[in-house]
Amino acid sequence: MKQPAALTIAALVVIVLTTLHLTHDALHNPDEMTATGVTILLLIVLVMLYGTVVLAGRRLGYLIMLLGGLAAASMPYLHTMGPRATRWGFLFVWTLFGLGVGGLFTAVLAARALWRSLRAPSSVDGA
Repeated sequence: MKQPAALTIAALVVIVLTTLHLTHDALHNPDEMTATGVTILLLIVLVMLYGTVVLAGRRLGYLIMLLGGLAAASMPYLHTMGPRATRWGFLFVWTLFGLGVGGLFTAVLAARALWRSLRAPSSVDGA
């Protein structure tokens, strides 16, 4: 099964916006960026990229993009719940909105593709 181009593009845009968002977080709170935290964040982005590119068209890839999209969509809400001691810049807020919309769009497309893959009859190669 071929992965829809819109899903691939949306997931890659979310990955780029996620890295911009993480960069903003690192600049606003440099004391909170530990080596362990950076490693975890890099692994999360790597898994999302792997699910988008390498596992394209597979159920596991759709599941990874669904979870990544939902996580990205939750970023604007998570940042509005915390204290607002720091001033947010235009690009930071724009990135949050982009993550929210792009993440939700990715999650919807991935859920749709996952649902279709579950409903399609499985075929065995060579049969």
